[in-house]
Amino acid sequence: MNGPHHIAIIMDGNGRWAKKRGLPRTIGHREGVKRIKEIVREAKKLGVKILTIFAFSTENWNRSKNEIKFLFQYLNIFLKNYKKELMRKDIRLKAIGRRDRIDKNSIRQVEVVEELTKDNKSFIFNIALDYGGRWDITEAARRIVSDYQNKLVSKEAITEDFFQQYLSLGGLASPDLLIRTSGEQRISNFLLWDLAYTELYFPQKYWPDFNVMELEKAIEVYSQRIRKFGKI
Repeated sequence: MNGPHHIAIIMDGNGRWAKKRGLPRTIGHREGVKRIKEIVREAKKLGVKILTIFAFSTENWNRSKNEIKFLFQYLNIFLKNYKKELMRKDIRLKAIGRRDRIDKNSIRQVEVVEELTKDNKSFIFNIALDYGGRWDITEAARRIVSDYQNKLVSKEAITEDFFQQYLSLGGLASPDLLIRTSGEQRISNFLLWDLAYTELYFPQKYWPDFNVMELEKAIEVYSQRIRKFGKI
């Protein structure tokens, strides 16, 4: 089977999953966090090399302070409890996105795990935190302008490949497959540059219900598609 090298996931539907069961939205987020480890394990087992999840967007700051607080509490617990498995399974964790608006304790937890796993090579697990695709492109442009002003780059050097190096995913291969759970069919400002030729898959399952079998189904659908990249 011709499987994807890099999968990106928009983990949508935690709140609706909880509402359907008469539970608080925070319980939906808690169950969603539990699902992440299972999907990482299965993706690695199936030969995927990179997984990028959309955990918190630049727009998510518009949610209630209480919900945001719980989201980052769950993140901190997740990172604290996941360190040993990441090392045991040779998985590198990296956070992409802004870091200036997230509480210091959460950033410290992220940086501890990034440093601990930086030499792991068999699988890369990216977590997008306070991330937005428009911010990513704008930030890349700012950095290039700064380097140009400091005479570190020339105008002639600025190609698409060069520009991509300044984005959050840097030199990593772009996602082959984007999965957005819950049936919503939009990319919501996620990896705008990187998703240019990505195959899109929109299952009806809410994220807490997106299990190993659902991931296998997504990869099976992907393997049946013909990717032309503009060719005939």
